Amino acid sequence: MSRRRPAPELLLLLVAALVAASLVGRACGAAAEIEAVEEEEEAVDYGAALSKSLLYFEAQRSGRLPHGQRVRWRGHSGLTDGLQQGVDLVGGYYDAGDHVKFGLPMAFTVTMLSWGAIDFADDVAAAGEWAHALDAIKWGTDYFVKAHTEPFVYWAEVGDGDTDHYCWQRPEDMTTSRQAYRIDRDNPGSDLAGETAAALAAASIVFRRSNPHYSHLLLHHAQQMFEFGDRYRGTYDSSIAAVRSYYASVSGYRDELLWAALWLHRATGREDYLRYAVDNAHAFGGVGWAMTEFSWDVKYAGVQVLAAKLLLDGDPQGLKHRAVLEQYKAKAEHYLCACLGRNGNGSDVDRSPGGMLYVRQWNNLQYVSSAAFLLTAYSGYLSAAGAALRCPAAAGDPAAVPPSELLALARSQADYILGRNPLRLSYMVGYGRRFPVRVHHRGASIVSHKANDRFIGCMQGFDDWFGRGRANPNVLAGAIVGGPNRRDEFRDDRGNYMQTEACTYNTAPMVGVFARLHRLATAEGCRRRGINTAAECR
Repeated sequence: MSRRRPAPELLLLLVAALVAASLVGRACGAAAEIEAVEEEEEAVDYGAALSKSLLYFEAQRSGRLPHGQRVRWRGHSGLTDGLQQGVDLVGGYYDAGDHVKFGLPMAFTVTMLSWGAIDFADDVAAAGEWAHALDAIKWGTDYFVKAHTEPFVYWAEVGDGDTDHYCWQRPEDMTTSRQAYRIDRDNPGSDLAGETAAALAAASIVFRRSNPHYSHLLLHHAQQMFEFGDRYRGTYDSSIAAVRSYYASVSGYRDELLWAALWLHRATGREDYLRYAVDNAHAFGGVGWAMTEFSWDVKYAGVQVLAAKLLLDGDPQGLKHRAVLEQYKAKAEHYLCACLGRNGNGSDVDRSPGGMLYVRQWNNLQYVSSAAFLLTAYSGYLSAAGAALRCPAAAGDPAAVPPSELLALARSQADYILGRNPLRLSYMVGYGRRFPVRVHHRGASIVSHKANDRFIGCMQGFDDWFGRGRANPNVLAGAIVGGPNRRDEFRDDRGNYMQTEACTYNTAPMVGVFARLHRLATAEGCRRRGINTAAECR
């Protein structure tokens, strides 16, 4: 294309235009600065984040969807799961942007949803989301009960990650393998059995009042699953080769057995479960590992926080085992101090320039959300006990870190996820002015089958939908994506699965966090307005 010089009369017009543009530019610049300040000060809506979080789990449902399904672009899927093996494995959750049902991350997701519902029940209810929280938990636990077909048999996975990842289809069109894999006496999986036992035990507490029969059923399965995992020991990825490339159990199974024992103690009050965690504290690494992460694989920080809670609560059974529980508590506080950057010995969790806790490159926000949960929960435990956190690098008194500081860090991480970050981008899909629109998610990235029921095959999905640069046709509301790198950089590209794929265990811990922050923000708003009679202020 040739470049032409402008005519003389046009030069005068250009000069005038530049002067005007300069004046307008200054005004626009000032306006932009004002807008930036307003955006900076814009209140974070934790209530909306909570609502969207619970909505996300409806988008991840497998099986026959209920009449009350709110995510309308989804339909029934996986209706023959388990048929080849002669068992009913319809239901459960897809873990992320694919269509495999992986047992270990699904169970951790439900454990964290349940823990949030237990610790922050009043906060979830005050936000009007209690029924949706129960629905999210029960969709998982119904599946776990189905998959536990015999006392020492549990169906660990449905679908094959290798074939699934070579296919880009809506779940409603699935043509990939639905092979099911199980653990049993000869093929143990103590980590999966332990995590599932923890999920069922925690959920049994949630349903204890509203549905005692169901609560009892969950507890029965939890106890059997724990016995299964403890009696026939081994890692599930040693028994199921298909899972090794996707959810390998790097930490082994010992943390899950301790985790399950403490959840069963909390659900039953039986001292033998607590004694199990005490007797195996050293052999299983419960008081040996000083952690800087908490995740679907590594449960030690969660175990240590549960054990510490017994001491902070003054639990009579816990006090009988004070010596060992104090060791658990020291390791719990090491994790929390690491998040706060207060260990002072090179064992703190890294931070991005924008303040995000940083553990590793792939899906870092999973570690942010789980840390935010433990910080929020422990802050409450400390406050109830009138105690403070003891960190080696705390200024002055080593026990001088107040509960409010833990909550402040949790809030900062929640705010970062919701858009208070250098890119001013919400990493929760569907929340805020700007959020990722090319999420690595098969169902969201392809036109809904309800809008176009024409079959879309594996390669057609890649050709017509995966590679296109436009936004996904369906908004995966409430999904928290993998998030930015250690420099707060993020590329919204469907092929950038390390950053744009969302997982159920990213969002699950934030349900409790958002509920707590919403309640506190509401109370603060009421105080500022001098209102204490309105329903939301009570």
